[in-house]
Amino acid sequence: MTSKQAWVLGLASLASFMMALDSLVVSTALTTIRRDLTASVEALEWTVNAYNLTFAVLLLTGAALGDRFGRRRVFATGLAVFTLASTACALAPDIGTLIAARALQGAGAAMVLPLSLTLISAMFPPRQRGRAMGLYLGVTGLATFGGPFVGGVVAEGLAWQWIFWLNVPLGLVTIVLTLRRIDEGVGPNDRFDLGGVALVTAGAFGLVWGLVRGNAAGWDSAEVLAALVLGAALVVAFAGWERRTAAPMLPMRLFRLRAFATANPANFCVFASLYGTLFFLAQYFQIVHGEGPLGAGLRLMPWSATLMVCAPIAGALSDRFAERTFVAGGLLVQAVAMGWVALVAGADAGYLDLLPALVAGGAGVTCAMPAAQRAVVGSVRPEEIGRASGAFMMLRIFGGVFGVAVAVAVFSATGGYGSAAEFGDGFAAAMWAVAALAFAGALIALAMPPGRPAASAPPGAASAAAREESARL
Repeated sequence: MTSKQAWVLGLASLASFMMALDSLVVSTALTTIRRDLTASVEALEWTVNAYNLTFAVLLLTGAALGDRFGRRRVFATGLAVFTLASTACALAPDIGTLIAARALQGAGAAMVLPLSLTLISAMFPPRQRGRAMGLYLGVTGLATFGGPFVGGVVAEGLAWQWIFWLNVPLGLVTIVLTLRRIDEGVGPNDRFDLGGVALVTAGAFGLVWGLVRGNAAGWDSAEVLAALVLGAALVVAFAGWERRTAAPMLPMRLFRLRAFATANPANFCVFASLYGTLFFLAQYFQIVHGEGPLGAGLRLMPWSATLMVCAPIAGALSDRFAERTFVAGGLLVQAVAMGWVALVAGADAGYLDLLPALVAGGAGVTCAMPAAQRAVVGSVRPEEIGRASGAFMMLRIFGGVFGVAVAVAVFSATGGYGSAAEFGDGFAAAMWAVAALAFAGALIALAMPPGRPAASAPPGAASAAAREESARL
């Protein structure tokens, strides 16, 4: 690894570390926030999904802005927006202000995370890309591993506001180093696809709004149905626009590539299952097992540690073996593990009854993530990596929003917060739902290309293979 590669990988990973830490710490502190700000379960869902809403809506726009105006410049700008929004979250006096500030955090993350993948993918040749992405996820895993513990310590020993103050020094350091150590780079097009940006932004907003509002307003309500139908129609219009415009932000021909068209929906299911689990797991330990935030965070650490341990290994192995094996196998393990949790969860379930399933499920999704990322960016030409990363991230966040919406809907239909037993019933049903999402993803992943990845070939072979497959299809 050269010095430039090391700086790009380190700073992109540090940015991802910030945002992963923020998400995990927020999840651990949800119970404390609910009590302190007198928030309903719908408001709690919005503290997660307000971030996901703006993130999903603006992801392709963030990637397109980086290609047009400079990836380093937009990456640093996104970090500044995220840091500023974290300050607003820490100062929020009520749940409404917190939700608005979380939405601003999502806007900043939409400029940072797709470009972090783009910077890494552009800097590392195909033969090194799987290992680099595994290391990237491994550093993210440090946040995932420590996030529950940090969240518990902060929520129980200090105040939940400090979970957002933690982002400020990290953000400032990352911005300064980015401007000093990363070279500027742009995408292949110097034209900005304004029509595509407008259509995909409005379409994504409609779909995510419908998913987020479904549980509160009713899935058959006029508001939800109109949002989903309008969002889907605008996405179809976006696809039509991209087929005709001279400089598309997301060329539709990429979906003719088998790896791109299958790894993306499989990864959607990875994050649907992961976020659905994460939303309720810390609350389960606090409400059913009677733990405080710190105790719940400590009980989450064996589960979250799998990302730190398994991601670099899975990423390196995906450079040598078929990505389909890791994505399909990992999702199948997650499905079995969450089914196990659903079977044994209850008021009388002990922590040791759940621990093997938590570790296995965490290892499963961790094996699937770097392989799916590698399959997507490895299927396109080098100059299209930014667009592919934006699409990958957008579907990943759609998956998270969808998984939380499904889990909350199932929980609300079968349980509630009235008692530990009532919460346990809802939790078990929600875990069956996330197990089903993981199993669906495993079935989709079986359609991925079965051969060895292109990274085993010399640099440039990946893009050549992609062009050959596109021509054949």
